[in-house]
Amino acid sequence: QIPLVESGGGSVQAGGSLKLACGVSRYRGRDYSMGWFRQTPGKEREGVAALDMYGTTTYAESVKGRFTISKDNDKDEFYLQMNGLKPEDTATYYCALDLLGRYARLLLAGIEDSHMRWGRGTQVTVLS
Repeated sequence: QIPLVESGGGSVQAGGSLKLACGVSRYRGRDYSMGWFRQTPGKEREGVAALDMYGTTTYAESVKGRFTISKDNDKDEFYLQMNGLKPEDTATYYCALDLLGRYARLLLAGIEDSHMRWGRGTQVTVLS
């Protein structure tokens, strides 16, 4: 399977903003749900934000009000706008597609099966 490609990671001062993008042109014309996840060394990967094929979004409590997931069908991309970044947001961020189009709350909780497609990850570092 060819991994998805994330972009937009980097280093930013606390309180700053970053916007991550995930290219999904390979899946044009298909219905899917999408999400962003993050992981730090020694910890399990956690769901950050999800947007399902029905248009429902859901967010981890730790990022509500600060992060926004969205998509642009014309550009075949989806995004994670991150505002008010905190040092604890430092992690490797991964985008993912659920080709079965399951509900956002299920995707956020974590699904590991053959219908998932993952990116390689992009590093986000928030400096205090």
